[in-house]
Amino acid sequence: MAFMIFVITLLIFAVLLVALTVKTVPQGYQYTIERFGRFTTSLTPGLHFIVPIIDIVGKKINMMEQVLDVPSQEAITRDNAMVTIDGVVFFQILDAAKAAYEVTTLEIAILNLTMTNLRTVIGSMDLDELLSQRNKINVQLLHVVDEATTPWGVKITRIEIRDIQPPDDMLHSMARVMTAERERRAVVTEAEGIREAAIKKAEGQKQAAILEAEGRREAAYRDAEGRERSAEAEAKATQVVSQAIASGDVNAINYFVAQQYMGALKSFAASPNQKLVFMPLESSSVIGALGGIAELAKDAISQNATASAAKRSSVPPSR
Repeated sequence: MAFMIFVITLLIFAVLLVALTVKTVPQGYQYTIERFGRFTTSLTPGLHFIVPIIDIVGKKINMMEQVLDVPSQEAITRDNAMVTIDGVVFFQILDAAKAAYEVTTLEIAILNLTMTNLRTVIGSMDLDELLSQRNKINVQLLHVVDEATTPWGVKITRIEIRDIQPPDDMLHSMARVMTAERERRAVVTEAEGIREAAIKKAEGQKQAAILEAEGRREAAYRDAEGRERSAEAEAKATQVVSQAIASGDVNAINYFVAQQYMGALKSFAASPNQKLVFMPLESSSVIGALGGIAELAKDAISQNATASAAKRSSVPPSR
């Protein structure tokens, strides 16, 4: 019986000894090893064997990136405005030994350090600057807190201001200012629209006047050109008739007079009282004038026939 108790005790001691010797560190963690209360080494993720009873696991350090909520707190800006502000801190332990033995309650230390520096940064800025430059607050806080936590083996990766809440009376004043600013912008925008419309309308009228003037100028130029061509033709016809009169051709005179008669009759016919036409002329004169036109046509035809015959007689017959 005593032997059995000894065997069982020995078996329990062996199991306990194995449990104290074999250590498994999960991924994302490091264990510190202490020998008689003094730090000796850190165990990385994986299977490890330590000296039982002499070496013990001191601290189990989380090496993954962690998040701390910064609780809401009141702070006073440089222009004496009271604001309520909160945020979050992202940090990661880089040295397990420093994080375990350089500071007590690491998370509380980081939190207090962040809140203290947050009030300092808020106190160095005006309310308008505070509300419009949140990224500047994050950068300043990150620089200060990261530098202060470096001896603890900690890296502050980010600090984000989550909310900035001014007092209620300040919110009402800001709302009125925003409303007034929007109304001002609306008035300015409407005035600019009216001005642009007036400018466009004036430019359109100016362009229309220019085009109309150019049209009148072009029409006048072409009308003058037409009158010039008509005058030239009239002068040439008068010259031809004058030469005919000088050579004693009475038919040419009759043709000229008949042409003037026909023009006068055309004017009478086109007048508003064209239904009633007075004819203060002699029928024999008109007939004589028409006869002159016929004689001129005959002369022109005979001259053309004579010229054609002369041309044919000058050409030798072909074989």
